[in-house]
Amino acid sequence: MSWDNNGPRAGFVVPPMPSAPPPAPADGLRAAAVALLNLCGLGLGYALVRRRGLMALCWVATALLLLVALPADPDGVPGAAVVVYLVFLGLAAVHGAVVGLRTRLVWPPRAWLAIALGGVLLAVPTGGVVLYDGARDEATEAMLMDRLERADKLVQTAGKQPFATAEADYRRALAVYRGLRGDHPGSRAAARVPDRLKTYYATVGAPFDQKNYCDAIAPLKYLRTVPRTMGKRELGALSTWPDDRLATSLYECASQSLSGGEADWTTHFSDLLTTFPRSASAAKVEPAVKTAVDKAVKQVAGGDPCTAVQHLNSLGTQVRALPGEEAGVAAELGKDADRADTTADSGTYACGVDQYKHGRFDEAVTTMNDFVKNNPHHTNRARAQKIAIAAEIAQTVPAAGKRLPTTASGGSISVTVKNDSPDDITVMYTGPVTGSFPLKACGSCTSYSLASTLVRGFTPCNDSGKNYPQRTIRLPAGTTYFVHKARSGTGKSPASDTAKLRSGYIYTECAYTTSFGY
Repeated sequence: MSWDNNGPRAGFVVPPMPSAPPPAPADGLRAAAVALLNLCGLGLGYALVRRRGLMALCWVATALLLLVALPADPDGVPGAAVVVYLVFLGLAAVHGAVVGLRTRLVWPPRAWLAIALGGVLLAVPTGGVVLYDGARDEATEAMLMDRLERADKLVQTAGKQPFATAEADYRRALAVYRGLRGDHPGSRAAARVPDRLKTYYATVGAPFDQKNYCDAIAPLKYLRTVPRTMGKRELGALSTWPDDRLATSLYECASQSLSGGEADWTTHFSDLLTTFPRSASAAKVEPAVKTAVDKAVKQVAGGDPCTAVQHLNSLGTQVRALPGEEAGVAAELGKDADRADTTADSGTYACGVDQYKHGRFDEAVTTMNDFVKNNPHHTNRARAQKIAIAAEIAQTVPAAGKRLPTTASGGSISVTVKNDSPDDITVMYTGPVTGSFPLKACGSCTSYSLASTLVRGFTPCNDSGKNYPQRTIRLPAGTTYFVHKARSGTGKSPASDTAKLRSGYIYTECAYTTSFGY
C-alpha cells in the first residue's frame, strides 16, 4: 500500500529496470552468428548485440576501403589497404564472437536464423569483389584503349613528317602495338591492333604511293625490319608487303639518278641486285645501264667531249662494280662497262682536240699524250702526237696554236737545226707540218743568260770553232714555229723562234737554252 496527499491508496510498487540485460547463458551458435555477421563489413553482428559504436567503427573502416578502392583502377586496391582491412574484419569477427557468446540477440529470436542471415549477407562483399574485378577489368580496357589511341595519334602525326624525323615516333607506336598483342592478347585494344598495323604500314610507306621513290626507300627498308620484333605470324601478309614496293623504289630512284648524272645510283642498283636478284625490277637494271652508256657514247661527239669522256670513265668503273652475279646479268654489265671504257679511250682524242681549239694547251698536251699511250693502234694516234707537239709549242708561242695541225710531213725547203746548248734538247716545230726530234748536247757550249739574249747582235750557233750537233729537215713554205727545250735540268726556259720560210732559200735554225741568273 502506498500513500499520497489525498490519503492511502492500494497498488503494487514496480522495481526499477536494470541498466543492462543480465548475461545470457553461453551459446556457441550465437557467437558464430555475431562473428559471421561482422564479416560482411557492416558490423551487423554488433547491431544485434546492441554495440552501436563498434558497428559505426565497422562502417568507417568499410567506407575508408571504398574511398581507396573506388573508382576502380587497373592496378587494383593497394595491397597494404587490403591486408589492413582483412585484419580488421578478422578482429571484428573474433571480438563479435566473444561478445555474442553471452549476449542475447535483439533479433532474430533464434541463433540459427542469425547464422543463415549472416551467410546470406556474406554474398554482399563477395559480390562486391566480383563487381570490383569487373570494374577493374573495364578500367584496364579503357586504359589499353587510351594507349592504343595515343599510338594511333603518333602514327598519324608522324605521317605528316619526313621519315628521318618521324622514325622515332613510328618505333614508339610499334612498341605499343607489340605490347598490346603480347601483354594483353585478350583485350579489345589488342583485337584492334591488326587493323592498326595495316594503317601503320600504309602511313610509313605513303611516299611510294605518292611516287616519291627515292623518299620511299628508307621507310620501306624500315618496314622490312618490323617482322623481327612483331613476328611474321602476327603480321601475316604485311610481313612481305614492302618487298615489291622497295624493289620498285630502288629501281626507279636509281634510274632517275643515273639519267641525271648523280652518283648514288650504284648504291640503289647494288641493293636491288643483291636483295631482290630475281625480281622484275632487277631484270630492268642492265637495260637501263646499257641505255645510259649509249647516251654517254653519243655525247662524245657533242659540244663537250671532255665531260662526256669523264662521264664514260666514271660510268665504266661504276658499272663494273655492280654485283650482277646473283641476278645473272654480270656478263652483260661487263660488256657495258667495256664499251664505256673503250669509247672513253677513243673519245680522249676528241677531248684533246676540243681543249686545243679552246686554247687549253697544257690540258691538250696531257690528254693527247694519254691517248697516244693508251691507244697504240688507233687511227688517230699519229695526229694526236702532232697535236700534242703543237700544243706544247703553243704554251710558249700562243700564235702557234691558231691552227689545228695535220698529219702532213716534208717539204721543199731545207732547214738545218743546230744545238748551241750544253744539254740534250728536243726540237719541236709546227706550221704547215708538225714534228719533233732530239739533238745531242754540244759539249763545248753553255746556256745563255736571259739578259745576253736581249743584247743587239746576239747570234748563237756562230762560233766556227765549235762542232754543233745538227739535223736537217725539209719543210714547206710558210710560217713555222720552233721551240727547243732541254731534256733535263731545272731553271732553264725553252727557247723559241718563228721562221717565215720561202722557196729558194736554205735556212739554219739555232737551238739554245737560257738560264735565269747567268
